[in-house]
Amino acid sequence: MSLFWSVIRQLAEIEAMATSKKVITREEWEKKLNDVKIQKEDMNKLVMNFLVTEGFVDAAEKFRMESGTEPDIDLATITDRMAVKKAVQSGNVEDAIEKVNDLNPEILDTNPQLFFHLQQQRLIELIRNGKVEEALEFAQEELAPRGEENQSFLEELERTVSLLAFEDVKNSPVGDLLDISQRLKTASEVNAAILTSQSHEKDPKLPGLLRMLLWAQNQLDEKAVYPRITDLSTATLQDPSV
Repeated sequence: MSLFWSVIRQLAEIEAMATSKKVITREEWEKKLNDVKIQKEDMNKLVMNFLVTEGFVDAAEKFRMESGTEPDIDLATITDRMAVKKAVQSGNVEDAIEKVNDLNPEILDTNPQLFFHLQQQRLIELIRNGKVEEALEFAQEELAPRGEENQSFLEELERTVSLLAFEDVKNSPVGDLLDISQRLKTASEVNAAILTSQSHEKDPKLPGLLRMLLWAQNQLDEKAVYPRITDLSTATLQDPSV
């Protein structure tokens, strides 16, 4: 074999070694997983964090009694927080604002963006119910002054008021404002603000850990072939395909 082809072959072998992936069998992978020790207490705290953050007060109380895991906030406040969230989701924004102020007046006093979005939702509900004159008056008196102070607020206000310009609102460029998803978005923002005021995370930890798991698997995919978790609901390992 000529020197040229000998060098080419050696380069090909080096490249194959550099790009080949390590194969990890199920037995090896399960052994690695079993070597990781996780305290049951930490798992219980993770579950309680999810129940509290998502507002499952009855489930949180039952889990507290069964596991002995104490929540980091008063469970009674969950009921109040969920009442606010439900009011927004039902379109009763004025009631929601009153409930927020009963919980903690500083929440809206210190969060102008949240207060604007609640007022914007009130305007949307007026338009939804066909109260055109009341909607225009409310927009002019309550929202326009805030729009003059904040360009972003002004753009959102103009977009909301433009609902009145379309006969077929649902199929208009701003029809999404009347969709249930808009209520859910506002309700989620209020929920997060209340949690923050209670020195609690605004998002549960569990979904973040699952996203981290998917990211870690994607990183590992570049270096190894191993049993992957393809279904997060069951956490079943899929054998590696070599």
